[in-house]
Amino acid sequence: MNEIVSLDMLQASGIGALALLAGMAMTRKIKWLQRFCIPSPVSGGLLFSLITLLLYKVAHIEVTFDGTLKDVFMLAFFTSVGFQSNIKVLRQGGKTLVLMLVLLVVIIAIQNLMPLGITRLMGVNPLIGMAAGSISMAGGHGTAGGFSAVLEGMGLNGAATVSMAAATFGLISGSVIGGPVAERLIRKHLKSEHLEPKDFTPDPAMTGIESDESLPAGREKHLSSHEEEFQQYASATYSLLIVMALGTLTSRLLQTTGITFPTYFGALITAAIIRNVIEHTRYSRKLAMEKIVSVGNICLSLFLGMAMISLKLWELQSLAMPLLTILVAQVAMIALLTYFVAFRLLGSDYDAAVLVAGICGFGLGATPNAMANMSAVCYKYHYSVKPFLIVPIIGAMFVDLINTGIITFFLHWIG
Repeated sequence: MNEIVSLDMLQASGIGALALLAGMAMTRKIKWLQRFCIPSPVSGGLLFSLITLLLYKVAHIEVTFDGTLKDVFMLAFFTSVGFQSNIKVLRQGGKTLVLMLVLLVVIIAIQNLMPLGITRLMGVNPLIGMAAGSISMAGGHGTAGGFSAVLEGMGLNGAATVSMAAATFGLISGSVIGGPVAERLIRKHLKSEHLEPKDFTPDPAMTGIESDESLPAGREKHLSSHEEEFQQYASATYSLLIVMALGTLTSRLLQTTGITFPTYFGALITAAIIRNVIEHTRYSRKLAMEKIVSVGNICLSLFLGMAMISLKLWELQSLAMPLLTILVAQVAMIALLTYFVAFRLLGSDYDAAVLVAGICGFGLGATPNAMANMSAVCYKYHYSVKPFLIVPIIGAMFVDLINTGIITFFLHWIG
């Protein structure tokens, strides 16, 4: 019998911050983490997850983390993303948005067809293939938890364990492969654009936190302690908190439609509306967008650090060989499809390479992982506006809706 140690929200956030600091230190010391754009919260979070795995296996202690502040950090980040949703810029990404939706449908369809083919060849229950399909890949832990009861009802014993373990595998894999795939594309196909890492020594403390300033002088401005800048950061923080509160009302209105939206969608939409209304007033210049982006991305790093330390790696031992085969095939499929198809379809340019990192993130894990992957790549080279507008929209508005429809079709087909 395992002893359960429950950490409250402050303890969980403190350990998440420690994991982030550990990841920064690892990035300083381990060159391949820099080379392959592995976000600091991922590397540090995995280290702490291995510690909890050791405690579980050796000392029979299961550590659980309160996720209250983790959800707050996630909400703050997506609120900052909403503030960046300038309609003028969004119109420029119209074609790319449509192409991304086409790619999303193709990816989700393959994520279900391929495991069903593997289970048929191996002579195992096709529901195992569904559990390791887009339910846990593109859907992540939320969809995995939502559909586990359906799979149980169809005859898959332990569906919750299987689907959540698969989602954990996908979350880790999506975070790990996104940066390397984008890095490979940039080095091999974009040499003519003279893309080189920034000409100052990367500060691992900023890894995964994107700044819109590409020069050392710009970073000095962000790091200054002048009273005016302090006021701008304070204003940015207050703005995020106010809009997060208003976003809860928007979320309640969305619930009346009967459609399940991500928890952050109300705040994202509210922030986008407020940003675009302010754009047409005399107060547009008073909106501290640079500081809102900075605060939001700090929250992203904290959220991802807390998410990674909460992973129960011992769940992976329950994966039988057919399931592990499917999961490896899913990762290989995403890597190959993004490298050979998505990059060319999206324009074969720097924006496309950054989007590829994002597709790896939300195609195998979740939208925050996609954002972290893209942030790591952009920090090494330079900021790219379009991906940071398109990926959150895809993740917030379309992934769950499209995925649920396709999953329902496949379950009806095999049922």
